[in-house]
This record gives sequence, C-alpha cells and structure tokens, in this order.
Amino acid sequence: MTNQRMMRLGAFLAGTGSNMASWRHPDAVPDAAINLDYYKQLTRRAEEAKLDFVFFGDGLYISEKSHPNFLNRFEPLTLLAALAMETKQIGLAATLSTSYSEPFTVARQFASIDHISEGRAGWNIVTSPLEGSALNYSKSEHPPHDLRYRMAVEYLEVTKGLWDSWEDDAFVRNKETGQFIDPHKLHRVNHKGEFFSVQGPLTISRSKQGRPILIQAGSSEAGKEFASQVADAVFTGQATIEDAQEFYQDVKGRAIKHGRRSEEILILPGCNPIVGATPEEAEAKYQEISNLVVIDDALNYLGRYFNDIDFTQYDLDEQFPDLGDFARNGWESATDRIKKVSREEGLTLRQMALRSTTPKSPFIGTPEQVADTMQSWFEAGAADGFMMNASVLPQGFNDFVDLVLPVLKDRGLFRTQYEHDTLRGNLGLAKPANRYTRENSVR
Repeated sequence: MTNQRMMRLGAFLAGTGSNMASWRHPDAVPDAAINLDYYKQLTRRAEEAKLDFVFFGDGLYISEKSHPNFLNRFEPLTLLAALAMETKQIGLAATLSTSYSEPFTVARQFASIDHISEGRAGWNIVTSPLEGSALNYSKSEHPPHDLRYRMAVEYLEVTKGLWDSWEDDAFVRNKETGQFIDPHKLHRVNHKGEFFSVQGPLTISRSKQGRPILIQAGSSEAGKEFASQVADAVFTGQATIEDAQEFYQDVKGRAIKHGRRSEEILILPGCNPIVGATPEEAEAKYQEISNLVVIDDALNYLGRYFNDIDFTQYDLDEQFPDLGDFARNGWESATDRIKKVSREEGLTLRQMALRSTTPKSPFIGTPEQVADTMQSWFEAGAADGFMMNASVLPQGFNDFVDLVLPVLKDRGLFRTQYEHDTLRGNLGLAKPANRYTRENSVR
C-alpha cells in the first residue's frame, strides 16, 4: 500500500481535436463531433487506461467563422447520458452555462446524470463569454463579465441547496407500513436573492457521491475568486511552469481564505501532448498540425476571442494591433494573454493568429520527455494533475494513452486500477455532507 500522491488526469474529447484545422488531418474522423460510436470508443479507451474522467465542452453561439467542431456537435448532457450506459467507472463531465439556464432545471439534469452514472458526473460551470449568446435566448444584451460571475455565485448557492433537498435516508419505502418517505428529511431551499427565486425541493435525491463534481475554467480575477469558493477542480492554461505555479498558489490561497483546505480544490492545467519516438519526430508532428491551418481560418479563430472582430481590416505583417480593452466582456484572461505575448515577443498579426491556433506545447517530445515535464510540474506545486487536450484526435489521445501513460504508471505517478466507484472518490475528494443532516446532528 502506497501513500504516494497521484496525478489526476482528464481527457477533453472535442470532436477532431482542439486545433482549428484538426478535421483536415489524415487520421481525423471528419464528423467526430456528432459521431456517437467514435465518442463511445474513445471513452471506453479512457476507462481502460484508468483516466479520472472525460470532458465535453459546449457553447451557445456560433457563426460561419466558428471552430468546425462547434458548428455541428452534440448537446453535452445528452451525450453524457449515452456514455454513462457504455461505461462503469470513468467520470463524465460537461459544460453548462449559468448565464442562460435556470438553477432548478440544471440541478435536475446533473442529478439525473449523476444517478444514471452511479456517481460519476461532473459539471464545468461557465458564464458564457460570447456576446452573441444573448441573441439565442431572447435577451437584448449579454450580461457584463463581472455581473455574470456574481450571478454564478448565487446560482451555485441555489443549485447546491437544491441538491440537498433530500437527506440520504429520507426515502423509507416501507411496503408493510405504507411509508414512502420521512417528511422530516425533506427540505425546501426557499431562496429569494438578487437574481433567483426558488422554493424547491428538487424532484430527485442525492447521488452516491453526494453531488456532481464542480469544475471551473476561468482565469480572470472574477473567475479565480469564483473557483476558490465553489470548485472541486479548476481547468487552466498556463504555458510555463512558473505561471502555473503562480496560478496554483493564487487559487489555493484564495480557497483557504474562504475556509476551505487547499487539497479540496484540484488544479489541472491543460496538457497538449505531441509525442514522437524522437524529439525530431515530435517536432515533425507539430509542424504537420501547424501546416493544416490556412491564414483566413487562423484570423477567424483569433477573432472569436475578441467577439468576432474582423482582423482582415489590419495588415497581416504589421505589429499585432493595439485593441485596448476591446472585448473585455468576453475571454478576458485569454485576450489579455494574447495581447501580452504579442507585445513582449513583437509578433505580427499573422504570427499571432497562427500561434493562437497551434501554440507550441511544453509537453512535446519523446514519451519520457513528456512524462518528465508532467512530473516536474506536478512535483513543483504547479499542478495536481492535467487536462489532456490534444490538437488532433484520435492521434494525440492515442499517443498519450499508448506511450506516455505507461511511463507515468511505471514511475508510480498514476493509478493502475480505480480506487473507488465514484468520480469524487477517484479524485480523492470527500463526499460533501448534506447541510440539513449536519444541522440535525449538531442539534
């Protein structure tokens, strides 16, 4: 029996991959984003590899310029329900927006997925960065960035209260006496706040893991503050170990100030592995992926972060344009990073656009080199694990599972068998107590 700290690993299964032109790769399945058999196969492989979870993103607004994987894809909770029937142990997580949904409905949906999967559900909480989302939900305007996060704090307060509607032993189901429930163990949230008014109770009980794992991915100040209060895991995207360490300490420190223990929140930087038998082969794979992208697509991809700005109005080979605080209501941390990198490295618009579609991953090289980088981040206080986000699927995923993961397992850094029967248990997180059970025990 070992007490060695283990990495937590998830896999972002985004159609043909994160790269804008991934669908053009010779190994890509062009209709991957709506191909259920494809997702079943990848998810079963992830479970065989003993990964903690698979993850599916989402968005509420597209245009002709959107990432090809976004143009035609499954609603993710529906996909989770289907994959729950194909798997037994791996966690299943998906994105859902607090800005364009109701807490009662979302609490029901995720609680249902959590029951169907027997305690393996996770919710990536987003506030929707794209302003066009409002146009699809009968709204005249998109809520400002910090207001969306203020709404999200209250939203999670309501949702977590709804998940506690029933104490774990509330359903008696005694056929002899005719008693189905203990009414004293049913609770209404009776919430009246700034944005939401919800009575409750929820029409479904708590799951085996108590409630779904809560995930957050924003890196703005508001995003980090929100994550430190409510998240069980945080997806992040630092490009260097120094930046990752800073983010790690920042969010963990904020969590402690909110009365939480640092180990209650897992920090999972993105890991885009590009693996070759030699460093030269890995570099050749990177160049192959980069060369899939045409400049018009790169400009469109970059423009998405800036609320679909038309970058063709600028000279491609001049310095990246000074946009001031433009689009700060959208991808705030991403746009700040783009402007900072372009300024510090003196990049032209062309260079920045191509860089945005195919960033040079720090996790590139031989299997041992990729494992070395992951281990160094993990042991240096920069990560509790990683979100594997391949540029091209299934190639990048298969390379990681077949080549890098065995190295991590041989080093004792990742499991060879699942330890628990819930996502929360496998992530090393405790089942949250029902607030009403806790109050009753105090009395």
